[in-house]
Amino acid sequence: MPQKPDPNSRRAALREAARREELWQRRRRLIIWGGSALTVVALVVAVALWATRPASPAATAAGAVSYPNEARGHISGTATYDTKPPVGGNHAAVWQNCGIYTEPVVDENAVHSLEHGAMWITYRPDLAADQVKALQDLLRNQAYALLSPYPDLPAPVVASAWGVQMKLTSASDPQLGDFIAQYRDGSKAPEPKGECTGGVGSPQA
Repeated sequence: MPQKPDPNSRRAALREAARREELWQRRRRLIIWGGSALTVVALVVAVALWATRPASPAATAAGAVSYPNEARGHISGTATYDTKPPVGGNHAAVWQNCGIYTEPVVDENAVHSLEHGAMWITYRPDLAADQVKALQDLLRNQAYALLSPYPDLPAPVVASAWGVQMKLTSASDPQLGDFIAQYRDGSKAPEPKGECTGGVGSPQA
C-alpha cells in the first residue's frame, strides 16, 4: 500500500520554495536598483563633463588665439598678465567705461570691462593718423567696445575679448571686422552684457 505524503515534508518544501523565490526577488530588485543608480551616476558625470568642457575653437573668430581658464578675482593695485594687452585675469573692482580713448587706459580696469563682455581694440601709439581714425570710425557707437593706444604692443593693432586675442597688421585687416562681428554684442564673456558705463574713464565717444 502506498504511503501517504508527509504533511510536514510538503510544508517544508513549500517554505523552501518560498524562501528561494524571495531570495530571487531580492536579487532582482538589487540588480534593478543597482542598474538605475549606475545610470544616474553616468548621467551626472556626463552633465558635469559637458559643463566643464573647454571652449570649442570654433567659438572664437578665425585667426584669434584662445586663452582659457583666466582668473577672475578682484584686486587692489597692479596685476601681472601673460599677454599684452591682457585678455583676462584678476582685475580692479571697477571697470573701464567703454568708448574711444586717445590715451592708454589702466589694464586692471580694462580687464574688468572684458569680463563684462567688452572687446578691447588697442593700437601702437605711432600708428598712422588715418589708421587711428579708421579704428575710431569702426568702433564709434559700439556699446561694448574699448579703443585705446597701448605702448609696446606686439602688433600694429591687437583685438582682445575675454580669453581671446587677435594680432592684426593694420586697421583695414578684414579679420578685424570678423572679430568685431563676433564679440560686439557683449554676450561671450563670464558676465555677459555687464555694465560698461558708470565705471572709470571719460571716453571721447
